[in-house]
Amino acid sequence: MTAAPRRLESYLCGHWMAGQAEGQTLLDAATGAPVAMIDSTGLDFAGALDYGRRVAGPRLRAMSFHDRAGMLKALGLKLMEWKEEFYTESFRTGATRADGWIDIEGGIGTMLTFASKGRRELPNTRVLTDGEVEVLSKDGSFVAQHILTPLTGVAVHINAFNFPIWGMLEKIAPTLLAGVPCIVKPASQTAYLTELMVRRIVETGILPDGALQLVCGSVGDLLDHVTGQDAVTFTGSAWTGRKLKSHKAVVENSVRFTMEADSLNASILGPDAGPGTPEFDLFVKEVSREMTAKAGQKCTAIRRVIAPRAHVQALVEALRDRLGKTLPGLPGDETTRMGALASLDQRDEVRARIRDLQADAEIVAGNPDDVRVVSGDATMGAFLNPVLMYCDTPFTASAVHEVEAFGPVSTVMPYDDPAEAAELAAMGKGSLVSSVFTDDPKVAEEVVLALAPFHGRVMIGNRASAKTSTGHGSPLAPLVHGGPGRAGGGEEMGGIRGVKHYMQRTAVQGSPRLLSAVTGRWIEGAPVTHDIHPFRKSLEELKIGDQLVTAKREVTLEDVEHFAHFTGDTFYAHMDEAAAKANPFFDDRVAHGYLIASFAAGLFVEPNPGPVLANYGVDNLRFLTPVYFGDTLQVRLTCKEINPRANAEHGEVRWDCQVTNQNGAVVAQYDVLTMVAKHWPAA
Repeated sequence: MTAAPRRLESYLCGHWMAGQAEGQTLLDAATGAPVAMIDSTGLDFAGALDYGRRVAGPRLRAMSFHDRAGMLKALGLKLMEWKEEFYTESFRTGATRADGWIDIEGGIGTMLTFASKGRRELPNTRVLTDGEVEVLSKDGSFVAQHILTPLTGVAVHINAFNFPIWGMLEKIAPTLLAGVPCIVKPASQTAYLTELMVRRIVETGILPDGALQLVCGSVGDLLDHVTGQDAVTFTGSAWTGRKLKSHKAVVENSVRFTMEADSLNASILGPDAGPGTPEFDLFVKEVSREMTAKAGQKCTAIRRVIAPRAHVQALVEALRDRLGKTLPGLPGDETTRMGALASLDQRDEVRARIRDLQADAEIVAGNPDDVRVVSGDATMGAFLNPVLMYCDTPFTASAVHEVEAFGPVSTVMPYDDPAEAAELAAMGKGSLVSSVFTDDPKVAEEVVLALAPFHGRVMIGNRASAKTSTGHGSPLAPLVHGGPGRAGGGEEMGGIRGVKHYMQRTAVQGSPRLLSAVTGRWIEGAPVTHDIHPFRKSLEELKIGDQLVTAKREVTLEDVEHFAHFTGDTFYAHMDEAAAKANPFFDDRVAHGYLIASFAAGLFVEPNPGPVLANYGVDNLRFLTPVYFGDTLQVRLTCKEINPRANAEHGEVRWDCQVTNQNGAVVAQYDVLTMVAKHWPAA
C-alpha cells in the first residue's frame, strides 16, 4: 500500500503549522509518485516578521561575531551527521547521489566555511570597523570611523527549486553571521527536502528562537510588511525577480534586494586548445559535466559553447560521443549518471525552450521527444536526454543569446578570433559565470579582461589546474556568486563581503575617546594608561589603551653594517654613501627598515616568560621617515584591540606600534599581532 503524501508545515513564530487549504500535491520527479502536500493559506506573515525582529534579532545582535561563527560551526557539524537522511529524500527531487552531494554536503560545507572565516577574519566583537580612521581636524580632536552594525530587521530568502538545501544554507550562513534572523521560502516543488532540514535544525536547539523561520507554500502578503531594516533575496526567473523587486513596499522602503536570475553562461575554447591538447579534452569533459549535472538544472550551467571555427566540428563530434553515453535514470541507481528534471512541467518547459532555440540553431545530438532511460519509466519520470545544438551564425542570431532552456541543453557556436569569442559571451547581457580553456597567457589576458565586466566570476581552465579545479559551475563560499545585467545585478557569498550585505555602514564622527568606546578599538588621541609593562598583563587584565613608551636607542654605522652583512641585505642605500645621496629619497646612507623594526622589538619586548605567548605577525608596516646614523629611536606601543578566542585559553591582541626619532618624527608605523594567555600564571 502506497503511503499517503505528508503534509508540509511552515515554521513560524516558534511553532510548526500547516496552511488552511489542501494545497498542491508534489510528485517524485523520477517516479511520479505523490510525495507531499504544500500550502501556506492563512498564515500570519506579518507576525512572523515581527517575531524575527522582536525575539531573534536582539539575541543575535547580543552575540559577537565569534559567538555566531561558533553557532554555525556547531550546526553544520550536527547536520553532517544526518546527511544520509537528506540524501534519501533528495532522490525524490530527481537528483543523483553526485547531484545531492553538491546540494547537501556542498551546502553544509558552505555554512562551515562561513563559520571558519568568521572566526579567522572577523573580530570577537559586535561592531565591525570599515577602513581607517579619518582625521577631520588639525589637532586630531575630531575624527571619524566607518562602522558596520547588523540590520534590526529580517532577511527574507526566496529560493529556487534546483538546490533546496544549498540554496538555503548559502544564504542563511552570512545572514546569521551578520546577526540578522531569516525567513526562508523554498520553491514549492522541492520544499519537502528544505522542510526536512529545517526540522532537524530546529531539533538541535542551536539557533536562537526565531533566528530561522520557514514558509512552505506561497509568500502571501509577506512582502507587504517589509521595512527598510529588512532585506530580500531572490533566486529564480528574471521575470519573477523583477516583479518582486518592484513590489510597492520594497520600492517605498528602499529594502535591500539581491537577485540571482537567468544566466546564459558561456564557456570558451581558446584558439590554442585544438584537438589533441589537454585543454580540448578538459573542455569536452567540462561541457558534458555541466550539461548533465543536476540534469542541467544549475544556474551556473554552460548554456553557450563558444569554440574556434576550425575546431567546432571536432568538438561537436567529441561531445556527441560523450553525451550519447549519458542516459537518465532513477537517481538512486548506482548506474545512473544523470537524474530527472524536477517535474514533468519543468520537462515541458525545457522542450518548449528548445523549440524556441531552433529558430537559430539545429539539434546535432539528442532527441528531446524520444527519451531513453537506463532505469525507471520514461512516461512517469521527468527524464530528458542531453540535447546539443549548433548555431553557425551566432552574431546574427537572437534566441541563442536570449532563451535559457533550464535543463541538459547547450548550443555550440563558432568564433574567428578571441575578441569575437568575448563579444559573443557578452551578448548574453550579463551572466553569473564564464570560463575560458587555454594554456596561452596572452589569450587568457585578452579574453578574461573582456569577459570580466559582463560576468560575476570567470574561470580559467588548463592542464596545470585540471586536478584541483572546482570547475566552471561551482559557486564557492569565498567567491562572489552573482552577476550583472540579466543575471540579476547582485552578489551573494563572497566570504565576508556577503556578511556585510546584511549590515549598515555608518560614518561615526566624534572625539577619539568616545569613538574608541563605540568601536572597542583604540584610536590615536583616546585615553591611555601607563602602569606595569602591558606584556605582563593577561587577557583578563589587559585593557584597550594600555601603553608603553620605551627607552631610546641610537642607530650607529656599526649597527647598519653588521645588519647588512649578517642578513645579506647590502642594498646600496645602506652601504654606498655616494649612491645613497644620488637617490631622490635620501640625504645619506640610511638604516634598513627591517633593522628599525628589529630594534623596535628589542625596545618594547619584555623578555621574561609571561602571558604573551607568541608574535604572529605585523600588519600595515610602513617606513615613513629615513633613519640616518646618529638618529635615536623610541617606541610607543599601545593595546589597540583585544579578541579572546571562545574555545581556547588565549586570544589575539593587536598593538599600535609607532617608532619615532629624536625630533618626534614617525619613522615607522605598524600593528603588532600577539597571542596572549587569558590567565597568568596559567592554570
